[in-house]
Order: sequence, then C-alpha cells, then structure tokens
Amino acid sequence: MAGKGRGLGRKCPLSDIDDPQNILRSPLLDPFQEAKVPDYDVVPIVGSEGRSDMRPKLGHPLECNCLGRRNFLKLTAGAMAGLTGGGLFLADQARADALSKELRDKLTPDQIIQTMKKGNKRFRAGERKDRNYLREQKASAKGQYPAAVLLTCIDSRAPAEVIMDLGIGDIFNCRVAGNVRNADILGSMEFACKLAGAKVVLVMGHTACGAIKGAIDNAELGNLTGLLAKIKPAIDATTYAGEHSAKNYAFVDAVARKNVEMTVAGIRQESSVLAELEAKGAVKMAGAMYNLETGAVEFFD
Repeated sequence: MAGKGRGLGRKCPLSDIDDPQNILRSPLLDPFQEAKVPDYDVVPIVGSEGRSDMRPKLGHPLECNCLGRRNFLKLTAGAMAGLTGGGLFLADQARADALSKELRDKLTPDQIIQTMKKGNKRFRAGERKDRNYLREQKASAKGQYPAAVLLTCIDSRAPAEVIMDLGIGDIFNCRVAGNVRNADILGSMEFACKLAGAKVVLVMGHTACGAIKGAIDNAELGNLTGLLAKIKPAIDATTYAGEHSAKNYAFVDAVARKNVEMTVAGIRQESSVLAELEAKGAVKMAGAMYNLETGAVEFFD
C-alpha cells in the first residue's frame, strides 16, 4: 500500500495521454545543455529507483507521468516546428542543431526567404532562437548544407547571420564593400547553388553605406578606386529629386537600393549557371536593404 495518502487515485489533467510503458516518465536530457537553476522551490524526494522525484512537491500524485510527458511534448513540438516553418533552418532539436541535407532539400526558396524574415523579426524584438553553437559546430563539421548564398557589405554593423538570427551552416555569405559583384563572387555563388544546393541568392545592401558615399564623392585610394567604380553606374541610374551628395543620406540610401537592384540584374546577366537554375525554379534571386537605425531588413518582393 506504499503511496497511500500521498495522492494515490488522484487524476492528473494530462493522464489521458496513453503511456502504458512509462517511456515518457523522465524528460529527455541534452548532454550539451548546462544545468539550470529551477525557478520554483523544489524539495527532491528520492524514490525506490534512485531518482529525484519532484511530483509531490508540485502537487502531482506519484503515479502521474505528466512531467515527463510535458517535456516530451515540448520537444516534439519543437521538432515539428523545424519541419513546418517555425524554425526552418533548425534540424530536430533532439538530434542536432545544424541544417541537414534532408531538411534543406524539403524547403522551397520562398520558405527560406520567409525564415530569414522571421529571423529578422526576432532580432528586432531582442529575441533569438535558443541555439547551441557548439552543437551546430560539431553537427556541421563533416558536411554543410546551406539554404542560401548572400552577397552583403563588409560593414561591421550589418552581419547577416546575426540580424536574421541564423546559425552555423545555414547560409553562405560573400562579403565585400558595397556588396558589389565580380567574377570571384559569381564563381562562389555558382558553387553554392549548383554544387552545394543553396536555393536562394540574396543581395543585401544597407543604409548609410560608406562605400556608396565614397563612390558618390569620387574617392580614390589604391584598389578601392576600382571597387567604387563598380558602384558608379547605380549613381547615374538613381532617380532622385533632392541634393545628389554623400552628405544627403536619403540620396545615399536611394543609390544603395539601386545598387542592389542592378547587382541582382547583373548576376542574372553574367552567370548563365545561376540564370538557368532560376529559370528552372531551383533558385530564387532577390534583393534586400538593411536599415542600421531600425534593425529591419526590407526584402524586395
């Protein structure tokens, strides 16, 4: 009659979940997760199996398995979210946090872009995915399956992986001042998409870009002169009624936007490999602008 008077016969609200073999009795443990201090008062009760049992302290009968079930259901929900859009770049949390080939291949280009949008929304809210970089590093060490390749500026305030809450192995990121293209960049993108399987090509500029301002001011400095020359066609193509000056940030941002648009068009024109993949629907090309002031990424639809 052990347990008599200690909740025997009391029905737990979650007891309708069928678990005849008690396989859900204990929560699954993550060997990489550091121990956390509980936010409630726990008085451990060690049962005959040598395990600490906090069910009586929390008001649950001893025969109740709901605590294990709750952990299992949370874990299952997290894994399903990774497959249905809640965190498309995350593999099953129970196994590893790196993007797998199987998961990446199930994603459409539009789903990948939507994931980046959701990641930026979390960033703007001061939130981020609960990820473990050590696990991502270990899981991706023997292979990488990025979902996208980005061409972004080297500006230290615009790291794509951070502002879109992405992890190790999620994207390729080509970074160069002014997010300009050249043969090396195109070759890298062709590798990313044709050989490695990335499905999105995203060119992202940003506000208050120093390279754009330098091009407007006709700055000259060693090899930088040739780089800035690649931006000048965007200056000429920008329609703007106000002052055409590097001191006018509205004009600078208008040129940066036009530079992104022309770079995307140039990638299509200069890379038959990527253009063919896009024509088949295997790859989607897009542009975006990151606002340094607001933290928002605007995708060009």
